[in-house]
Amino acid sequence: MLDELDRKILATLQIDSSLSMQEVADRVGLSSTPCWRRIQKLEKSGYIKKRVALLDADKLNLGVSVFIAVRTNQHNAEWVQRFRSIVNSFPEVVDFYRLSGEVDYLIRAVVPDIAAYDDVYQRLIAKIDLQDVSSMFTMEQIKSTTELPLGGPAMRPMPERSPARHAVAV
Repeated sequence: MLDELDRKILATLQIDSSLSMQEVADRVGLSSTPCWRRIQKLEKSGYIKKRVALLDADKLNLGVSVFIAVRTNQHNAEWVQRFRSIVNSFPEVVDFYRLSGEVDYLIRAVVPDIAAYDDVYQRLIAKIDLQDVSSMFTMEQIKSTTELPLGGPAMRPMPERSPARHAVAV
Protein backbone atom coordinates (compact mmCIF):
# COMPACT_ATOMS: atom_id res chain seq x y z
CA MET A 1 0.00 0.00 0.00
CA LEU A 2 1.29 3.43 -0.88
CA ASP A 3 1.59 6.15 1.71
CA GLU A 4 1.71 9.91 1.14
CA LEU A 5 5.53 9.98 0.80
CA ASP A 6 5.42 7.21 -1.83
CA ARG A 7 2.83 9.21 -3.77
CA LYS A 8 4.98 12.34 -3.56
CA ILE A 9 8.00 10.41 -4.82
CA LEU A 10 6.01 8.95 -7.72
CA ALA A 11 4.54 12.35 -8.61
CA THR A 12 8.01 13.92 -8.56
CA LEU A 13 9.51 11.19 -10.75
CA GLN A 14 6.60 11.41 -13.21
CA ILE A 15 7.43 15.06 -13.77
CA ASP A 16 11.21 14.54 -14.08
CA SER A 17 12.86 11.16 -13.59
CA SER A 18 16.28 12.64 -14.31
CA LEU A 19 16.39 14.42 -10.94
CA SER A 20 19.21 13.39 -8.64
CA MET A 21 18.34 11.36 -5.57
CA GLN A 22 19.04 14.41 -3.41
CA GLU A 23 16.70 16.59 -5.50
CA VAL A 24 13.89 14.03 -5.21
CA ALA A 25 14.50 13.67 -1.46
CA ASP A 26 14.45 17.46 -0.98
CA ARG A 27 11.18 17.82 -2.90
CA VAL A 28 9.39 15.14 -0.87
CA GLY A 29 10.87 16.05 2.52
CA LEU A 30 13.15 13.05 3.13
CA SER A 31 16.86 12.53 3.43
CA SER A 32 18.61 10.84 0.53
CA THR A 33 18.99 7.27 1.89
CA PRO A 34 15.35 6.70 2.96
CA CYS A 35 14.21 8.23 -0.33
CA TRP A 36 16.50 5.88 -2.29
CA ARG A 37 15.17 2.88 -0.31
CA ARG A 38 11.59 3.88 -1.09
CA ILE A 39 12.34 4.27 -4.79
CA GLN A 40 14.02 0.85 -4.84
CA LYS A 41 10.94 -0.65 -3.14
CA LEU A 42 8.61 1.09 -5.62
CA GLU A 43 10.65 -0.28 -8.52
CA LYS A 44 10.82 -3.80 -7.08
CA SER A 45 7.07 -3.87 -6.40
CA GLY A 46 6.29 -2.69 -9.95
CA TYR A 47 4.91 0.78 -9.25
CA ILE A 48 7.77 2.16 -11.32
CA LYS A 49 7.91 0.15 -14.53
CA LYS A 50 10.77 2.03 -16.21
CA ARG A 51 12.31 5.46 -16.62
CA VAL A 52 12.26 7.00 -20.06
CA ALA A 53 12.94 10.18 -22.01
CA LEU A 54 9.94 11.76 -23.74
CA LEU A 55 10.85 12.81 -27.26
CA ASP A 56 9.47 15.57 -29.49
CA ALA A 57 7.60 13.81 -32.31
CA ASP A 58 7.54 16.93 -34.52
CA LYS A 59 11.32 17.40 -34.34
CA LEU A 60 11.71 13.73 -35.25
CA ASN A 61 9.36 14.12 -38.24
CA LEU A 62 6.73 11.91 -36.60
CA GLY A 63 4.12 14.60 -36.10
CA VAL A 64 1.14 12.77 -37.59
CA SER A 65 -0.86 10.69 -35.12
CA VAL A 66 -3.46 8.35 -36.52
CA PHE A 67 -6.02 6.37 -34.57
CA ILE A 68 -6.88 3.11 -36.28
CA ALA A 69 -10.18 1.49 -35.28
CA VAL A 70 -10.28 -2.21 -36.14
CA ARG A 71 -13.30 -4.47 -36.23
CA THR A 72 -12.96 -8.19 -36.73
CA ASN A 73 -15.20 -11.21 -36.90
CA GLN A 74 -12.36 -13.37 -35.56
CA HIS A 75 -12.38 -13.89 -31.81
CA ASN A 76 -10.49 -17.12 -31.31
CA ALA A 77 -7.29 -17.33 -29.27
CA GLU A 78 -5.05 -18.24 -32.22
CA TRP A 79 -6.20 -15.25 -34.33
CA VAL A 80 -5.93 -12.85 -31.38
CA GLN A 81 -2.37 -13.97 -30.62
CA ARG A 82 -1.38 -13.62 -34.28
CA PHE A 83 -2.98 -10.16 -34.53
CA ARG A 84 -1.26 -8.98 -31.34
CA SER A 85 2.09 -10.22 -32.59
CA ILE A 86 1.67 -8.50 -35.97
CA VAL A 87 0.58 -5.15 -34.51
CA ASN A 88 3.30 -5.24 -31.84
CA SER A 89 5.91 -5.73 -34.59
CA PHE A 90 5.08 -2.35 -36.17
CA PRO A 91 7.47 0.29 -34.77
CA GLU A 92 5.00 3.03 -35.76
CA VAL A 93 2.44 1.69 -33.26
CA VAL A 94 2.72 3.47 -29.91
CA ASP A 95 -0.60 2.44 -28.31
CA PHE A 96 -2.69 -0.69 -28.83
CA TYR A 97 -5.93 -1.48 -26.99
CA ARG A 98 -8.63 -4.16 -27.04
CA LEU A 99 -12.01 -2.51 -26.49
CA SER A 100 -15.57 -3.30 -25.62
CA GLY A 101 -18.31 -2.08 -27.92
CA GLU A 102 -18.52 -1.91 -31.70
CA VAL A 103 -14.79 -1.38 -32.26
CA ASP A 104 -12.67 -4.37 -31.24
CA TYR A 105 -9.21 -2.74 -31.23
CA LEU A 106 -7.85 0.80 -31.20
CA ILE A 107 -4.33 1.45 -32.39
CA ARG A 108 -2.42 4.73 -32.31
CA ALA A 109 0.46 5.08 -34.72
CA VAL A 110 2.84 7.97 -35.31
CA VAL A 111 4.13 8.61 -38.81
CA PRO A 112 5.70 11.46 -40.82
CA ASP A 113 2.78 11.83 -43.23
CA ILE A 114 -0.31 10.21 -44.74
CA ALA A 115 1.77 8.29 -47.30
CA ALA A 116 3.71 6.69 -44.45
CA TYR A 117 0.42 5.76 -42.78
CA ASP A 118 -0.78 4.19 -46.03
CA ASP A 119 2.35 2.03 -45.94
CA VAL A 120 1.46 0.92 -42.38
CA TYR A 121 -2.11 0.18 -43.48
CA GLN A 122 -1.00 -1.82 -46.55
CA ARG A 123 1.47 -3.87 -44.46
CA LEU A 124 -1.19 -4.55 -41.84
CA ILE A 125 -3.91 -5.77 -44.20
CA ALA A 126 -1.36 -7.87 -46.11
CA LYS A 127 -0.54 -9.79 -42.92
CA ILE A 128 -4.01 -10.43 -41.45
CA ASP A 129 -7.67 -10.41 -42.48
CA LEU A 130 -9.74 -7.68 -40.82
CA GLN A 131 -13.47 -7.00 -41.13
CA ASP A 132 -13.18 -3.20 -41.04
CA VAL A 133 -10.40 -0.65 -40.59
CA SER A 134 -11.20 3.01 -40.01
CA SER A 135 -8.50 5.65 -39.67
CA MET A 136 -8.78 9.00 -37.94
CA PHE A 137 -5.99 11.57 -38.20
CA THR A 138 -5.47 14.02 -35.37
CA MET A 139 -5.88 17.66 -36.28
CA GLU A 140 -4.70 19.03 -32.94
CA GLN A 141 -3.40 17.48 -29.75
CA ILE A 142 -5.27 19.16 -26.92
CA LYS A 143 -3.85 17.14 -24.04
CA SER A 144 -1.42 14.27 -23.82
CA THR A 145 0.37 13.25 -20.66
CA THR A 146 2.21 10.32 -19.21
CA GLU A 147 1.47 11.50 -15.66
CA LEU A 148 -1.03 9.34 -13.79
CA PRO A 149 -3.35 11.08 -11.30
CA LEU A 150 -1.89 10.29 -7.87
CA GLY A 151 -3.95 12.59 -5.69
CA GLY A 152 -7.27 14.30 -5.43
CA PRO A 153 -10.74 12.78 -5.29
CA ALA A 154 -9.99 9.92 -7.70
CA MET A 155 -7.33 8.50 -5.37
CA ARG A 156 -9.15 8.84 -2.05
CA PRO A 157 -10.32 5.58 -0.49
CA MET A 158 -13.95 4.80 -1.18
CA PRO A 159 -16.19 5.11 1.89
CA GLU A 160 -17.66 1.88 3.14
CA ARG A 161 -21.22 1.42 2.04
CA SER A 162 -23.86 -0.03 4.29
CA PRO A 163 -25.74 -2.99 2.87
CA ALA A 164 -28.69 -1.97 0.77
CA ARG A 165 -32.00 -2.17 2.57
CA HIS A 166 -35.07 -2.93 0.56
CA ALA A 167 -38.53 -1.99 1.80
CA VAL A 168 -41.07 -4.71 1.31
CA ALA A 169 -44.74 -3.80 1.12
CA VAL A 170 -46.99 -6.18 3.00
